[in-house]
Amino acid sequence: MDVAPGAVGATGASSRAAFAAYLHPQVAALLFLGFSAGLPYLLIFGTLSIWLTEAGVERAAVTYFAWAALGYSFKFVWAPLVDKLPVPFLTRYLGQRRGWMLVAQIAVMGAIAWMGFTDPTASGGLAIMALAAVALGFSSATQDIVIDAYRIEAAEEPMQAMLAAAYQAGYRCGMLVAGAVALYLASGFGTTAEQYSHDAWKYTYLCMSAAMLLGVVTTLVVAEPVRRQVSSYLHSTVDYARFLLLFALIATSFVVAFVSLGGTVELTTKWLTDAGLPGGLPGFICQAARLGIAVVVALAVARLAVATGVVQREMVQDTYVAPVADFFARYGRPAFVVLLLVGFYRVSDMVLGAIANVFYIDMGYTKETIATAAKVFGLWMTILGGFLGGWLAVKFGVMRVLMLGAVLAAATNLLFVALATSPGQVPMLYFVVAADNLSTGLAGAAFIAYLSGLTSISFTAMQYAIFSSLMTLFPKLLSGYAGTIVDAVGYPAFFVGTAVIGIPVLLLIAWVARNARDSAREGRNSP
Repeated sequence: MDVAPGAVGATGASSRAAFAAYLHPQVAALLFLGFSAGLPYLLIFGTLSIWLTEAGVERAAVTYFAWAALGYSFKFVWAPLVDKLPVPFLTRYLGQRRGWMLVAQIAVMGAIAWMGFTDPTASGGLAIMALAAVALGFSSATQDIVIDAYRIEAAEEPMQAMLAAAYQAGYRCGMLVAGAVALYLASGFGTTAEQYSHDAWKYTYLCMSAAMLLGVVTTLVVAEPVRRQVSSYLHSTVDYARFLLLFALIATSFVVAFVSLGGTVELTTKWLTDAGLPGGLPGFICQAARLGIAVVVALAVARLAVATGVVQREMVQDTYVAPVADFFARYGRPAFVVLLLVGFYRVSDMVLGAIANVFYIDMGYTKETIATAAKVFGLWMTILGGFLGGWLAVKFGVMRVLMLGAVLAAATNLLFVALATSPGQVPMLYFVVAADNLSTGLAGAAFIAYLSGLTSISFTAMQYAIFSSLMTLFPKLLSGYAGTIVDAVGYPAFFVGTAVIGIPVLLLIAWVARNARDSAREGRNSP
């Protein structure tokens, strides 16, 4: 198989050169920034799901909280704001990237503390918890926008696989702290499945908020990368005000349209369910349509704002149109298949991951066992897989490792079927966790490097935000129905289904490797 553009490193690079790349100073910086990015993730997903389960929230409602992180999937909407709008005082002294990074990290700390002070068992507590989780998803997604742009701008393309591996290792360490360490803390503070304690979870989340200080210190220490593009239209206070107005119009119209469609979606979902569509499929279809319509409404509002002269046409062109046009100009018709690959590459492991912690509890494992096996041991397997994936990407090319990762992701999901039929078997748990996390780490490092290779340096923040948003959109939509699907078909059938939906990804990788040859490399390095 030939290496498609976007591959990182030359195929056949020496093993010594591949390992030496890990000694680059930026690798250490990305390790700590990855920690800062990974810490909030499980506080919305896995750890929060255990908290809510202990608090007596029903399983279907727990998995609905996966939608609280949809900010990750729509961060391209405000990526231009982060990319171009300076932060008062901070941009002058820290630079554009580090200034926004610091703002996002402080917002993450505040949102985590807000969640900690919220008791989901109190009157209205679950709704307040949902708002706090959305705030955490939004601020964490903003941090991701800045770190992704920093990573791509901080080093040239041959280094991206190694930076991706270091970032992923740090990300998993952050997840370890938010997962295993948080569970140990919660148990130590006195909460159990039999005796729920909000204070224990409050202190745990406050500790997680404090752990974000590692990312804050890193932001203050690292150097600001050299940016390759300066905005052509932000020159005065009026320009900045109109730019903020453009963002506000797009974001507000999207939210209003999304919320307004709630009743229609509920009725349509019920109608499709009554018509015989299985499991969570009716809800998935309706929610996907809801999101699509909201995006169309937001774009229509932007066009109206241009037509009426409220915002400049050049501003919309440079902010939202040019990054997309650049990608399609470089890839042509194969661009649509590349986007399909980006959107569905992680669907198997993300859908399974949404229910994993609830599954472990249902199988009779204690929080301590879950923390040790799925979090601590799983972390080291993921880090091992990440560095192995980075090394293989440099030596053999990204596309080969993408294919290997996709095959392993689908195959290892089938191992959960055996685990579901052997509840409480700790050795089996360790075996499944090892296989699953090793493959996840390997595929993740290659995939991040691949997305970085797709990105033009002229549109770093916006293009990568689009790719990473698309990467999580449909998997997160489907993940929100994981609990409902399990209730309908049971764990074994669910795990088989997560493996089957990964098969089309193999075909997409093969097609892209053969057909998506273009001027992507030249486009990425253009000023």
